[in-house]
Amino acid sequence: MPHPLPAGAPEVSIILRELPWFLRGVLVTLEVLSGVMATGIILGLVLSVIEVYGPRPVSLLATVIERALRGVPPIVLLLLVFYLPWDLPPLAVAIVALGLCSGAYQSQIFRSAIRSVPRGQLEAGLSLGMTQVQTVLHVVLPQALRRAIGPWSNEFASQIKDTSLAYIVGVVEILRQARYVIAYTFGHSLLVYGFCALIYFALTRAGNHFIYRLEERLHIPGFETRRLAGERRW
Repeated sequence: MPHPLPAGAPEVSIILRELPWFLRGVLVTLEVLSGVMATGIILGLVLSVIEVYGPRPVSLLATVIERALRGVPPIVLLLLVFYLPWDLPPLAVAIVALGLCSGAYQSQIFRSAIRSVPRGQLEAGLSLGMTQVQTVLHVVLPQALRRAIGPWSNEFASQIKDTSLAYIVGVVEILRQARYVIAYTFGHSLLVYGFCALIYFALTRAGNHFIYRLEERLHIPGFETRRLAGERRW
């Protein structure tokens, strides 16, 4: 727990003294984010491939699941998973609930990327004697995943901010650490929450910068990246 400070302590010294606790919250936030994005990628890929290439009844089921998950607020999913009859630790609850939500949104990113790959490439793979599964795995998905990197950055940024919801199920991430700091420093709510906003902004910018670099490195010739399209970034 953060250490109490006397009332009237200089505001900058409050942030500096409690900085180790904020850093612990950042590490937990990154742990939640990693689990959520990994869960979302797996679920999103499965749903998107089924929606595009699955038999119609299975494809419709995948669509129903995806739209149901997208139609439920993340905070409600958190509470639903939290009150399941299984005794899951708070970190697992946050990863499962937010991962389900993220997977539904990522499925639409991957579905659009898969559909952007010319159908002729699937037909070419089949004509070479590959099965449909082999063609999708070795021809379509490698291209689709590279094309999905740009749009995927929006989901990444969204999930960084959604990790702040994990505090309601007991995960001691940035926001819960902030509440502890406020309680033990006798207030300073505006200062502490403002510092939290700065942390989230820095994490979002750093993450998106890395994703943009990755997108440029893996771009497909003839398919514009953000830099090639002339998008200005800072």
